Amino acid sequence: MCGRYATTRTEADLEDLFEAVSVLEQLGPSWNVAPTDPVPVVRESRSREARVLDSARWGLVPPWAKDLRAGARMINARSETVATSPAFAPSFARRRCLVPADGWFEWVRDGKQRQAYYMTPADGSPLAFAGLWSSWGPDSVLTCSVLTTAALGGLARVHDRMPLILPRDRWPEWLAGGGDPDGLLRPLTPAELDAIEVRPVRPDVGNVRNNGPHLLEPPPPPGPAPASATLF
Repeated sequence: MCGRYATTRTEADLEDLFEAVSVLEQLGPSWNVAPTDPVPVVRESRSREARVLDSARWGLVPPWAKDLRAGARMINARSETVATSPAFAPSFARRRCLVPADGWFEWVRDGKQRQAYYMTPADGSPLAFAGLWSSWGPDSVLTCSVLTTAALGGLARVHDRMPLILPRDRWPEWLAGGGDPDGLLRPLTPAELDAIEVRPVRPDVGNVRNNGPHLLEPPPPPGPAPASATLF
């Protein structure tokens, strides 16, 4: 799954990168995005007849849901079932978006310890996760989900799932709606996967209240081992 990620580029940078018109309302950078947070998304707007940079609540809420709390359980959509899932299929057919990201986090347990890892392009280039959006309620609250797929290559050693990442040349096809599901949902090539590195990072990222670039720093070295007891 993808349950935490970072997205820190400025509004102007995202407008330029995605060739989109911004309709954002005060959305700053986050190094620790968590479910139900507002996040930037890129989608096609029929009313504006343009690609727009918008914000959405992370966790898709289907139109038939009773309240927004349903979104907390729907931050991810599995690529294997997204075309047939009652909750996600309508959005997959005609309400797709790109979710800008710098990288994402996963945790590996070793005994009683959990080590956080950050997956990100080694050259610092941006990522675009395949996303879905929906509008909920009388106030038309925009919500979104990130598609996930089976992890491949070295990424599978950290977690068995990963976000479905879309290279730039696949953005127009994804945003257009329609299309062949098999082609739309194809994974990265081996070369594209090799461009993503896995970094151990500070444990502070495990707390959603923590935010800031320090979360991407390497973990502190282990402290000195306790002195052995002296027997008399």
